[in-house]
Amino acid sequence: MPSAGTDDLVEALLARVPAVLEEVSAALLTEWPDYARFVDANRAEVAAAAHHALHRLVAASSELQAGADLLGTPSTGFGEQELFEEIGRTQWREGRDVSTLLSAFQLGARVFWRHVALVAVELHLEPAVLAGLAEGVFAFVDRLSSSAAHGFVLEQSEAAVARERLREELVELLLSDRATEGAVQAAAARAGWQVPQEVAVVLVQDDSLLGHGVLSRFDPASLLINRVRLSGAIVPDPAQSGRRQRLTGMLRGTRAVVGPTVTPDRLPASLHIAEVAARLQRTGVLPEDPVFAEEHLDAIIVHRDSRLLEVLRAQVLRPLEGSAPASRERLCETLSAYLRHLGDRQAMAAELHVHPQTVRYRLARLHELFGPQLDDPENRSRLLLALAWGAPRPPEAENLR
Repeated sequence: MPSAGTDDLVEALLARVPAVLEEVSAALLTEWPDYARFVDANRAEVAAAAHHALHRLVAASSELQAGADLLGTPSTGFGEQELFEEIGRTQWREGRDVSTLLSAFQLGARVFWRHVALVAVELHLEPAVLAGLAEGVFAFVDRLSSSAAHGFVLEQSEAAVARERLREELVELLLSDRATEGAVQAAAARAGWQVPQEVAVVLVQDDSLLGHGVLSRFDPASLLINRVRLSGAIVPDPAQSGRRQRLTGMLRGTRAVVGPTVTPDRLPASLHIAEVAARLQRTGVLPEDPVFAEEHLDAIIVHRDSRLLEVLRAQVLRPLEGSAPASRERLCETLSAYLRHLGDRQAMAAELHVHPQTVRYRLARLHELFGPQLDDPENRSRLLLALAWGAPRPPEAENLR
């Protein structure tokens, strides 16, 4: 039970609560006016909390257990921990720094301690009791500060999880066929993302650890794509001045692909083209790193269905079927150069690194094999389509399974 001296201490401190609140409010007004207004607007509730805390503080110090369990158990019925956790959560929701709240707590503790010390001197309390009170006051404030900081971190973490979920839902919408302007604007508003004029998809190969590391450093204006066997990001306004250079620098060496720049409602098309380009990068058709798909639309169109391309090649290159593999490869190279350079033998020789006489010999052999087909415009177009965007596979690989 509290001693008579302790009862006197509680009574004297309770009498000072209004003055303490006035002084705290005035001190807060300079640097934290919002907190000062809160104290003024909730004076009765704050005073009730102070009364309860005083009783517990003095009781603890009288038992020489100051600070041992100053927040108590749920049986106390006051719930300081829950209250101050909620204060910390509110601090995050209102966009304020938790450090300012903790500084305000410390200011209030200093003001309160001055009044406790004055009352203790007036009542001639023993030094041990005074020391216990000091320990109890600041331990109590530390525990409340910890509760507020914990609430702040919890709210921050929960908000981050909710934000990521909303951004993931936005990504799924943008990459679907449901991405109407109204739906995108609503989903973007919920996720806190400003819809840009144009976007592009960036993809990295699954086994590119460097690529995944670079994605994690993309700024918040980009939306990360995390699907099974599909990792990348939606990048805003990739055609803006300087953005192309920054993307090139960031993605160099990551085996990444940048899809064509499109409006947000056309993003699925950018994704599809980027996926084809990524496959062609893996197979060596597009060796650049990174690959900007819109620079290779011709190759992507030709190679988007490898089975169709193999069928075309088997059809138009049938005259070469009887040639030995090495001879067939040389004749394909020569035929490709012939089609690209419109029969200019000097340009062909320079590209193939052979003598013009060798080019002449090979062309004679091609005319012998293909006959009039080599001069037929329609057949030449098919040959160009089959050869100009990559060498054909050897005959044994051209069997369709």
